[in-house]
Amino acid sequence: MVNSSTSEELSFSRETPDVYGDAHPKALLKAIQEDGGYLKKLSSQHIVSCDQFDRQELLQLFRLAAKYESNPGRYSTPLKGKILISAFYEPSTRTRLSFESAWHRLGGDIMSITDRSTTGIAKGESLADVAEMFNNYGDCVVLRDSNEKSVQEMIESLRIPIINAGNGIDEHPTQALADLYTIFKWCPELLDDTKDIKRKIKIGIIGLPNKMRTVRSLLKILAYFPEYFEEVVIIHDKSEDAIFDKEQREQLEESGLNLRLSNQLNSNLPELDVVYINAIAWVGNDYESFGERFILDASSPLKSGGIIMHPLARGDELSPDLDHTPHNWYFSQARGAVFLRMALLTCMCERTELVMDVI
Repeated sequence: MVNSSTSEELSFSRETPDVYGDAHPKALLKAIQEDGGYLKKLSSQHIVSCDQFDRQELLQLFRLAAKYESNPGRYSTPLKGKILISAFYEPSTRTRLSFESAWHRLGGDIMSITDRSTTGIAKGESLADVAEMFNNYGDCVVLRDSNEKSVQEMIESLRIPIINAGNGIDEHPTQALADLYTIFKWCPELLDDTKDIKRKIKIGIIGLPNKMRTVRSLLKILAYFPEYFEEVVIIHDKSEDAIFDKEQREQLEESGLNLRLSNQLNSNLPELDVVYINAIAWVGNDYESFGERFILDASSPLKSGGIIMHPLARGDELSPDLDHTPHNWYFSQARGAVFLRMALLTCMCERTELVMDVI
């Protein structure tokens, strides 16, 4: 049964979503002061890992994404004349369409590859040679591959920027960016530096940091803002020594994140402001399912005012009977990812100056 509401709990979700967690992003425009200098640092960069960002770059990306989301009709041509090579050698719906939607919304053109077997790779062509050809055909590459080394192999020959859209069990950096953007939209008070008592939230992550690229990348992004998270609870069904890669936990805790491990779901739910749930991890050319006994549905003891996030696609772990509740922010998460990727692509393709002065 969902817990009853209190005014303190509800303060986390004052921007009550109109439909499916579709919050108004304008609060972020007020919370983050614009400084385009940080965005210029992303010009022509490859985006491979969450480790490569700094805190101010992230905040400015979120601000630009909020600008796009607040006024989507005003930004239709920044990438006019630019061509995206969308290369998805691993199955994808949301990530591929999200990137392609972002590029189209900015006025660019797209060449899309959705099947490795239709490319020269199937004949034994090296990724280095593919990258050399990409230099002649497009202005930016988005790559998803089950091989975690593929991005690095292509970078050696690329003279145009590439985005890692998921490489095996390693990372999915733009998903993590979209995840934190969602959290800040839901609770912009986190960014309010004018108050003596800073807002903090508790987040529960149902998944394995050493197996799930979404979880691995999310933790890396949270580590840039440890003061905003009172506690990060990793909820799992494995032995504790099977949760993290070597030194992974130590690095996160050194950043200031307060981590706790638990193999219980329902006992933690009433205390969690954000519940992030995932169930599958790509391993090789197939996926493995984890945490099958962890299920969220309308009977789960969720905190009043708390939200649920999920990178999607979902399975039985997240029931559709939560879709029409205020806890549903996973659809907003997917929607916001388009605008976050619009912001990132604009910066990478050196078109930031076309949108910085437009409000």
